[in-house]
Amino acid sequence: MKLSIIIPVYNEEITIKEVLTKVLKQTLIREVIVIDDGSKDKTLDVLKKIKSQDSKVKIILHPENLGKGAAIRSGISKVTGDYLLIQDADLEYDPEDYKYLIKKASQKKVIYGSRLLTKNPHAYRSTYLGNVLITKFCNLLFGTRLTDSYTCYKLLPTKIARSLNLSSNGFEIEAEITGSLAKRKIPIEEVPISFKPRTYKEGKKIKTQDALKGFLMFLKIKLVD
Repeated sequence: MKLSIIIPVYNEEITIKEVLTKVLKQTLIREVIVIDDGSKDKTLDVLKKIKSQDSKVKIILHPENLGKGAAIRSGISKVTGDYLLIQDADLEYDPEDYKYLIKKASQKKVIYGSRLLTKNPHAYRSTYLGNVLITKFCNLLFGTRLTDSYTCYKLLPTKIARSLNLSSNGFEIEAEITGSLAKRKIPIEEVPISFKPRTYKEGKKIKTQDALKGFLMFLKIKLVD
């Protein structure tokens, strides 16, 4: 396996160094593609220093903030591994959990890391319930049996990822990926992962309106040929 890691980054100067340090310790990593999505803090300075120390790190620059979806799409267009995995730039997800997804890897399916298949804390009841509801909505529309449709950890064969022809710019990219896979009957298998949520004060970015966009994205994928 040759694994490419995609990391969308926006104003994460406090956490990005630790995240990259943990990611680069994992096995089978071919490259780490970090997309600086128009950061206004010192994120880019930190990234350039790390890149100078490790040739696996590649940087894509967005001149302005375009959104997580746009960053992921930029990353997908540049990966050279036969698999890709999406990693957030904060410390909510632990790269040590990659091994659980990699163990199940197959060119014929996608592996999701589910935060709900094991006991994990939740910073806000509203975000937890929102995730549960949007996942149930996905299951209802597409006949899937997922527990965590909005997880960050998605291990995809690169050929499958590119075949989805994603177009979302914001957080609704999560719904677009899951809905597109489900509509094409591409199997999604879940494995439990750990999760340490951060608060909005600590930099959490997803909002209620992003969940609403996700619901609409699922509907769009279901109804449009």
